[in-house]
Amino acid sequence: MTCDEARILLHALLDNELDAGHAREVEAHLAACPDCAAEFAAQREMQRVLADTSLRYTAPASLRSRIEASLPQAQRQQPNRRSVLRGFAMGSAVSAMAATGIVALVLRQDDQQRILSEVVSAHLRSLQAGHLTDVVSTDQHTVKPWFNGKLDVAPPVIDLTAQGFTLVGGRLDYIDARAIGAVVYKRRQHVVNLFVSQTSSTEHRPPKTQTMQGFNCRRWGERGLNFWAVSDIGADELAEFVDKFEAAMKANVEG
Repeated sequence: MTCDEARILLHALLDNELDAGHAREVEAHLAACPDCAAEFAAQREMQRVLADTSLRYTAPASLRSRIEASLPQAQRQQPNRRSVLRGFAMGSAVSAMAATGIVALVLRQDDQQRILSEVVSAHLRSLQAGHLTDVVSTDQHTVKPWFNGKLDVAPPVIDLTAQGFTLVGGRLDYIDARAIGAVVYKRRQHVVNLFVSQTSSTEHRPPKTQTMQGFNCRRWGERGLNFWAVSDIGADELAEFVDKFEAAMKANVEG
């Protein structure tokens, strides 16, 4: 396990979200890598500090008096406390909503980048000898049943050999602290990994291409599934793969 791979899984290890096998791998890496061990210790300390209730601050009652005293003279002579308090409540609510929206946006963006990093790392691991496939076959009727019972939802497996993308097999992989399916294709000598995971959202999300560590990744969502296609082929060829996969999947559903 590399440092990049280990650091991706540190939060999951802290939250006890890793299975026993991956937890052992990360712990073994931490035992041999002082830098990652220091990073893990820092994250654990941060987790402890955030959970410390003694660090919470309650504003004193005198703060309200100072705020009221700072109001214009006319308002101090004819105070309307209910209006003042209602104004504070509305201001606090608006501020909280704005802050929540900003934080949620940042968290979503950070989460998407983290998932993208994990997907690319999984693609890199698959290129190591003996890691590309758990089931080797160019027959979609052999690859698809292999996933049955191993995942809650088996990924769609489509033969695109006639369209220039040869099905070579599939495997189980590990993204975002859970097992997902990976369907493997080849374009000439280039590997295309198609990662598929279940999601609660059934809305269609159009494909979007991003690049990380020299690899193109095209992500989209369809019928309660998230898809990530990753390869070192050009972005235009990867888009072609996704277009042909989506067209074939739609034809299978309608047929």
